[in-house]
Amino acid sequence: MASDLASALAAGKHALSEPEAKALLEGFGVATPRSAVAVSAAGLAAAASSLKPPYVVKLISPDGAHKSDIGGVRLNLDDAAAVEAAVQAMPVAAAYLVEEMAPSGVEMVVGGYRHARFGPVLMAGFGGILVEILDDIAFRVCPINRSDADAMLAGLKGAPLLAGYRGAAPVDREVLLDVMMALGGPDGLLMQHADTIAEFDVNPLIVSTSGAVAVDARARMEQAPVEASRDAPDISALLAPNAVAVAGASASNIAHGNLYIRQLKAFGFDRPIYPIHPSAETIEGLTAYPSLTALPEPVDYAYMAVGPKAAPGMLAAANGAAKFAQVMASGFDTVEARAGLAAAGKAGGARVLGPNCLGTYAPATGLSFMAGSSSRAGGVTVLAQSGGLSMDILRRGQRRGVAYRSLITMGDCADLGPADLLPWFLEDPETKVIGLYLEDAPGGRALFEALAKAKGRKPVVLLIGGRTDAGARAASSHTGALASDRRVWDAVARQTGAALVDTLDGFIDALLACQMFTPRYGAPTRRVVLFGNGGGAGVLAADAFARSGLEIGAVSESATSALGEIALPAGASAANPIDVPGNLLQREDGRFGVKVVEAALAGGGWDAFVMHMNVPGLLTYEHVDILGPLISAGLAAGRAGGGHVALVLRSDGEPKVEAKKQAYAEQALAAGAAVFNELPDAAKAIAAMAAIESA
Repeated sequence: MASDLASALAAGKHALSEPEAKALLEGFGVATPRSAVAVSAAGLAAAASSLKPPYVVKLISPDGAHKSDIGGVRLNLDDAAAVEAAVQAMPVAAAYLVEEMAPSGVEMVVGGYRHARFGPVLMAGFGGILVEILDDIAFRVCPINRSDADAMLAGLKGAPLLAGYRGAAPVDREVLLDVMMALGGPDGLLMQHADTIAEFDVNPLIVSTSGAVAVDARARMEQAPVEASRDAPDISALLAPNAVAVAGASASNIAHGNLYIRQLKAFGFDRPIYPIHPSAETIEGLTAYPSLTALPEPVDYAYMAVGPKAAPGMLAAANGAAKFAQVMASGFDTVEARAGLAAAGKAGGARVLGPNCLGTYAPATGLSFMAGSSSRAGGVTVLAQSGGLSMDILRRGQRRGVAYRSLITMGDCADLGPADLLPWFLEDPETKVIGLYLEDAPGGRALFEALAKAKGRKPVVLLIGGRTDAGARAASSHTGALASDRRVWDAVARQTGAALVDTLDGFIDALLACQMFTPRYGAPTRRVVLFGNGGGAGVLAADAFARSGLEIGAVSESATSALGEIALPAGASAANPIDVPGNLLQREDGRFGVKVVEAALAGGGWDAFVMHMNVPGLLTYEHVDILGPLISAGLAAGRAGGGHVALVLRSDGEPKVEAKKQAYAEQALAAGAAVFNELPDAAKAIAAMAAIESA
């Protein structure tokens, strides 16, 4: 069949008629109604005699148009005369279809399409003529497994309809899963015909207690583009280069390259720096060289701060002088221009990062492109397609306590992109957490497979630009019309165990949570104990955590008993969320609050403990250290019970308060607690960790 479709496509056929699409489905074990085809009303009426009424009559559209939109469908026809009359009332067509009407049931839609980056994608949800209005659908990147299919159904808003609702009998769920696997499984239709099938649409698929029947099916064909093979390089030389060549520094002005050389010196890079200049003898006090090939030694890293006209020629002539070249310039606006840059790098023996980026940051080896960046090294690596946003990720993340192993700006990914870099960092023992900011996914299939390998091994946080429905591709089938990058990235995150966030602040919060928490794979965080000095804040926090899928439930029986023994006075609450005002927390030189925390966490039964403190309120009691002992008590309980511990420091923005808040945050981070600015931020970050742990 694959060769038949390829031949048809080569002959100019780009759509399968309904009978052809159903024949293809039947080859994968999906049931369709018994049917017959004829070219005239009389012929179709005669053909109906071999079928069992009631009948359905449809015109056969060669281009796959929606038949119901043009009056091309008639239902519940009792006899041959009704069949003939129905055809006569329809628009003229080359052929007509009569089939046995399927038994009543729940109308579903199952379909798929070829995503430009990720390849075949499966969709399933509630269908029929209102499929776009209901918009109750789920997506997964193919191939799926049966657990993926089951999770797709479980996540539908209308899922209770499948289990039997208000006395209705449950549908045959297993057969529905069989159909989903027949389309999206490893040996399914979408994978087997990935090179030719661009879209496939079964709508409706009628599912009942006795099985599932594909009542309508359509397909659009298009030759798949050839995916370039990818070669994941060893990144170690980029992060710890033997030397750095800098192209684009000036002997008379302050150019981008000059600033970069100064930054390397100030940041403590202690290996050779070689400015490249066609005529200057020295730049920034360093010996300059006219070309990459004139350098005294091959370099691991060339920082290319030259224009788009100069960069390709310099790289093509490098003759192996640079292992990695990072191109800062924009102006490579076409596919051809970017391909030309990659080809130039290959000709000269260099792998290319960029164009349109800012550089690479690796504090352990003194490599930095940004003034004011911290020299503190950690375990978080970020791969980002935006240079400007990368500066925010570094500055704001470092202020929040994120310690980076590295940050690589990838720009427009003419050569190396996330799919090429991610595999190395998955194996890098110094990288504990990976963050990706992407606006595109070149090599999307390879990226998906790399992300899947991270599942259950390393936390990955995704921040994706351009996920709105405005980016949905125009398509003729229901599946294509409902598919947007937002839904596909949701599917990627679910299938790979990555945490998908929506904002830059959420990205930094999630990276911090992953840095400070130890993932409990297979035992995702659900139950949260809240403790703080603000009743109203606790109530709003309970709402925020619930919206994030977390539970603020009753504490354990042991905790209830222990809290009862403390006999909290009026104004405090022992129920979760636990509220203890500052005037009580400062009692007994701060030990009173510790006793409450120890009691609240007694007996386990919790996954995360979140303390929220009103910083202006704490400043009222500066004669006693309230926060330090509370953090120690929470962390001790977390170590004993394996739960996560977080601190939320609420402030009013007043400079003195902010300074004290930062001091408190640094104290808590040093002790091992993740620190957040607001309770909803903590809720989302803990929910991100829960998503990772669910892998």
